[in-house]
Amino acid sequence: MFGLMPDYTLRTSYPRFTGTEGAAVVQFEVPAIVPADPKANVTDLLMSRLKESPNLALFAVPEGDGWRDITTTEFHRQVVALAKGFAAAGVEPGDKVGFIARTTYEWTLVDFALFFAGAVMVPVYETSSPSQISWILNNSGAVAVIAELEDHSARIEEVRDDLPLIRNVWEMHKGALATLTEQGSDVTDEEIERRRNIANGADIATLIYTSGSTGRPKGCVLTHSNFVELSRNSHRALSEVVAVPGASTLLFITTAHVFARFISILNIEAGVKTGHQPDTKQLLPSLGSFKPTYLLAVPRVFEKVYNSAEQKAEAGGKGKIFRAAAQTAIDHSTMLQDGKKIPLGMKIKFALFDKLVYSKLRTAMGGRVTYAVSGSAPLGPRLGHFFHSLGVTILEGYGLTETTAPATVNLATKSKIGTVGPALPGVSVRLGEDDEIQVRGINVFKEYWQNPEATAETFDGEWFRTGDIGSFDDEGFLTITGRKKEIIVTAGGKNVAPAALEDPIRANPIVGQVVVVGDQKPFIGALVTLDPEMLPTWLGNNGLNANMTLEEASKSPEVRAEVQRAIDNANTRVSRAESIRKFTILSTEWTEATGHLTPKMSIKRNVIMDDFADEVAELYAVPVNTTNVSLS
Repeated sequence: MFGLMPDYTLRTSYPRFTGTEGAAVVQFEVPAIVPADPKANVTDLLMSRLKESPNLALFAVPEGDGWRDITTTEFHRQVVALAKGFAAAGVEPGDKVGFIARTTYEWTLVDFALFFAGAVMVPVYETSSPSQISWILNNSGAVAVIAELEDHSARIEEVRDDLPLIRNVWEMHKGALATLTEQGSDVTDEEIERRRNIANGADIATLIYTSGSTGRPKGCVLTHSNFVELSRNSHRALSEVVAVPGASTLLFITTAHVFARFISILNIEAGVKTGHQPDTKQLLPSLGSFKPTYLLAVPRVFEKVYNSAEQKAEAGGKGKIFRAAAQTAIDHSTMLQDGKKIPLGMKIKFALFDKLVYSKLRTAMGGRVTYAVSGSAPLGPRLGHFFHSLGVTILEGYGLTETTAPATVNLATKSKIGTVGPALPGVSVRLGEDDEIQVRGINVFKEYWQNPEATAETFDGEWFRTGDIGSFDDEGFLTITGRKKEIIVTAGGKNVAPAALEDPIRANPIVGQVVVVGDQKPFIGALVTLDPEMLPTWLGNNGLNANMTLEEASKSPEVRAEVQRAIDNANTRVSRAESIRKFTILSTEWTEATGHLTPKMSIKRNVIMDDFADEVAELYAVPVNTTNVSLS
């Protein structure tokens, strides 16, 4: 459809910029497919879509038990009308406007209306505390803020006296968008056209604050070119996903995060129909009615789908069948990836399990999903191969807020489970000192807002230092091995990457979160929390009281034995010196509300280490000489 794809194995080697003299730096570059347009801004993507397919169903919103389509023409009309409202209310080109809301159609409507008005959105996570809201709105210099729900408004009101620059608080739950639209009726189309054309590619498109997993959030200045060039090139690189007839997706991860924000814009560029579901408890019914062709999710979602299916099968007396089907799926996909011939016996088993198990899971996801894009944390080969055998290819990718979401991603035409893929067109990736991943290209942010010191620290010339550690294979497929600042160095001098242990433990159905500890300690330990959603089902399936509290469960011998099994499994993947020797199960959860998780469900390691310092100290109060000794 779009001609030949670029060479994804292009490899160049340069003198290492730091480290051993004369050594080489491993670097992979993929040239852009689409010529850059320095004058283009994000509004041009919608204008191009309007010209190409005015009657295309670009969105769908819930209506009764189904969905009502919204065409490109209707979306554009609503965008312009709301943009006029912002103009009439005194929003000037370049003004910053905060927005706190759930993942709904109105999110993207407001986003593009602000673009058309010439303004700059400052998204705020809907779970942000009043103090976080105050910091983001003050630091950004926002002059107005939009709140979707009454609860959002209440949090803003709590710090209203600390927001001297905020002139307007528009409350969507009180009909603010309709009121703004009415107030803008006298603003001309010519004025909105003038405003939407003011920004060029180099100008700021949005100010997105980092999730704060390593300290106070920093504002990332993302330009119009970051979104425009990345969307246009990703459209071509992922054409089998987003450019097929009838392509659609249901967004349920927060649109305040750069991952879903980028996909929302990419879908307009590519003409993908987008639906929204802010309540993840309603996700399965929504998937069943919307029937998307691809999904966007974080690994925890795929873990939940797998674990829920396993526990449901266990409750129905079919746990053994499910586990056999899962192993067959994993083995089948692994052999296919390795280019091995599938034995006749496996073909027969696979066909049987496809009818009994795999087809039911496909139906639960809507029956049309063929691809899923996963990011924000490692997925793991086990789940990747399992879903691949279901007919759902999970395209794992890698990126940060500072890279406008993706820097690398597996492609439909070239994918390797267990990696985060090659660089996207227009992006270069290299390994620096200590194998730190560094990125330059069309997706790299401009700077940290009003923070030149942090900007200078994170850049080496054009190269953005990610702080993550990785490795390449010979074809340029990147594998993430850890985060530079999170590497644990034991008292014996052993370097341990926590993610290598944490990810497989977290895959266990009753494990909520896990943090590996042991920096400058004689051995590796772990803090574990339980998953309150999965725990009752697991308890019931194992003949235990399903109504146990987290505190009771944390002391249960059976629960501890299950966590021990998860840890034993993780320990098989590392050397003895890296293995977990002690662990404790906490009687509390780590959530975003407790301040221990970011909005994308990443752990705030520094906060956890501070808040649970006593529990960590207890791990090392008594020396151990044997492996896997749990605390009593």
